[in-house]
Amino acid sequence: MAVAQAGLATQPFEHLMLDFLAYLEFERGLSRNTLEAYRTDLLQFGRFLELRGTTAVEATARDVSDFLQGLANGDSGAAASPATVHRKAACLRSFYRHLRREGARDSDPTASLTAPRRGHKLPNVLTRAEVARLVEQPRGSEPTALRDRALLELMYACGLRASEAVDLEVGDVDLEEAVLRARGKGSKERVVPIGAKAVEALRVYLRRGRPRLVGVLPEPHLFVNFRGGKLTRQGLYKIVRRHAQRAGLADRMSPHTLRHTFATHLLAGGCDLRSVQEMLGHADVSTTQIYTHLSSERLKDVYFRAHPRAAS
Repeated sequence: MAVAQAGLATQPFEHLMLDFLAYLEFERGLSRNTLEAYRTDLLQFGRFLELRGTTAVEATARDVSDFLQGLANGDSGAAASPATVHRKAACLRSFYRHLRREGARDSDPTASLTAPRRGHKLPNVLTRAEVARLVEQPRGSEPTALRDRALLELMYACGLRASEAVDLEVGDVDLEEAVLRARGKGSKERVVPIGAKAVEALRVYLRRGRPRLVGVLPEPHLFVNFRGGKLTRQGLYKIVRRHAQRAGLADRMSPHTLRHTFATHLLAGGCDLRSVQEMLGHADVSTTQIYTHLSSERLKDVYFRAHPRAAS
């Protein structure tokens, strides 16, 4: 681990940026437009650091503050709007949290930024009917169709991150007890129940799909590609996007949308917050609380559409 972390810390800025953008796309499910905005912001920051003779790994809090202040003052042309400065500050916060998480830095130069943070945008969530439409897209008895159905059912049933889904091994799933062992951030393990529909889809995949994909290869991972090797995050992303497109949900979702939907549907159905926190693998319950706001917004939406005396 130390060697890998040291290697990341010595990579050029472009490599650090691309690694971060890949994380945002495949783990967080950010849109192409957001990714492009972050890329533009980071390239601008990289040029600023280069002129200063420093790097992203060596940058100080003063470097970050001076960069943002220069944007606000228009040091390189027209002054940036407060909203633009705020967005760039949010980008840098996320970037440096990623570098710390990956071990490229020991400290966060954005920790002392005083720019006020805006409220979190509520994530996209599918309705139950939309989830049903999505998981019904993989049709037929081809091994890849059986895999895709099992993958979609399991991600929704257990609220898995993309990285957790592709890292699952066959031995992590106990279909008799209907539970699985997921490895989350920081290699923390948690046990999550598996719903009946996902158990059924997994049984079919393990019996009729996976053996035909793996053949004689000694592959331990549960989900594999058409060559029989471990499915990558990029491969998972393409699977989800393909079936979302067919279900008419391409503009509504990413792999992470199924995780958001899992949590919101559980809370709306009466599950307590601490249990949802444990199943999601959140270290802090405050991270899980966004789903209580989302559930409240959905309840209000249903109420005002359904109640005969709710509309003004």
